[in-house]
Amino acid sequence: MNIKDIRSHFPILDQQVNGKDLVYLDSAATSQKPLAVIEALSTYYREYNSNVHRGVHTLGTKATDGYEGAREKVRRFIGAKSTQEIIFTRGATTALNMVAQSYGLTKVREGDEIVITYMEHHANVIPWQQVAKATGATLKYIPLQENGTIDLKDVEETVTENTKIVSVMQVSNVLGTINPIKEIAKIAHKNGAIMVVDGAQSTPHMKIDVQDLDCDFFAFSGHKMCAPTGIGVLYGKKELLENMEPVEFGGEMIDFVGLYESSWKELPWKFEAGTPIIAGAIGLAAAIDFFEQIGLENIEAHEHKLAQYALEKLSEVEGITIYGPKHRAGLVTFNIEDVHPHDVATVLDAEGIAVRAGHHCAQPLMKWLKVSATARASFYLYNTEEEVDKLVAGIIKTKEYFSNV
Repeated sequence: MNIKDIRSHFPILDQQVNGKDLVYLDSAATSQKPLAVIEALSTYYREYNSNVHRGVHTLGTKATDGYEGAREKVRRFIGAKSTQEIIFTRGATTALNMVAQSYGLTKVREGDEIVITYMEHHANVIPWQQVAKATGATLKYIPLQENGTIDLKDVEETVTENTKIVSVMQVSNVLGTINPIKEIAKIAHKNGAIMVVDGAQSTPHMKIDVQDLDCDFFAFSGHKMCAPTGIGVLYGKKELLENMEPVEFGGEMIDFVGLYESSWKELPWKFEAGTPIIAGAIGLAAAIDFFEQIGLENIEAHEHKLAQYALEKLSEVEGITIYGPKHRAGLVTFNIEDVHPHDVATVLDAEGIAVRAGHHCAQPLMKWLKVSATARASFYLYNTEEEVDKLVAGIIKTKEYFSNV
């Protein structure tokens, strides 16, 4: 499928913003949705909208088949052993909080260590801060190299026999750094710790195999990978999940309820209280089908090419600081000298170009970079080199505008 064919699947891209053709460069925040996903949601609501598991009528059975079929599709997509290891959540944030609350608060004690990095998204910082405060554990940070990468020697020095949890994002949403998760997991396990991975920025862009990574938990969101908002996944090794307690209670997740005691369903349902995100799961399954039609390896190669092209073009513009390593995922984060990132985004929006500006939910990393905010252009399977050229032209126009103010 060529880029023109791919773009034809995304109707939102065929519009003008402020009188200019839309150039959407904010997929790291949320991706656009292909027709296949939109139609899957529409079909569910038009033809077999019903609750799952409890009903024996035809619509309920069809909805249950769609929901549990999505779980199997996710299992294959990330290489899990069993559907019992796949828990549907509202997103990566909910999944990471679930690990922190259900595993962290019960397994971590005073004197223990939790290890993360300076580049983590707030969703992979704050839950561990709360666990450390509640338990008396120490929260430690793996140092970053000057270009925003991790040196495994620093991991070896930071992770000790007192470390109980290591939690690291696979791809940075600011720097584009691709972290060596498999190697970090080995170091964590060697010291008796578990490995938690924030896969929100990696799962949409590269092939994931949780067994090869040997991570203990892996979290990702659907809305960044062409699926609907409000659906995400927590993968966990079965032996760990079986020994964890739910963090939400109510319908669906129970086996038996008495007046004073209750028991839980088996995995994965004990972690899915209440009516689940049925339409979201069905939409996620449709997104996975769409990805597999194109090929994750083709998506990754396309984005890498765009990122390198953008780095080359932007490096030719004076007064721009680019953050992160040369080898990176499909995004470029930058600042223009003496221009606030929000002003950059505003001027680019007038040109029909959508980029993200701010701290990107990564304030510890902003402090490490010695900036308060940055602008970010993130690329996906539907972006083109011509759009990168428009971005560069827009940045030059922004510089010219503010030099005359």
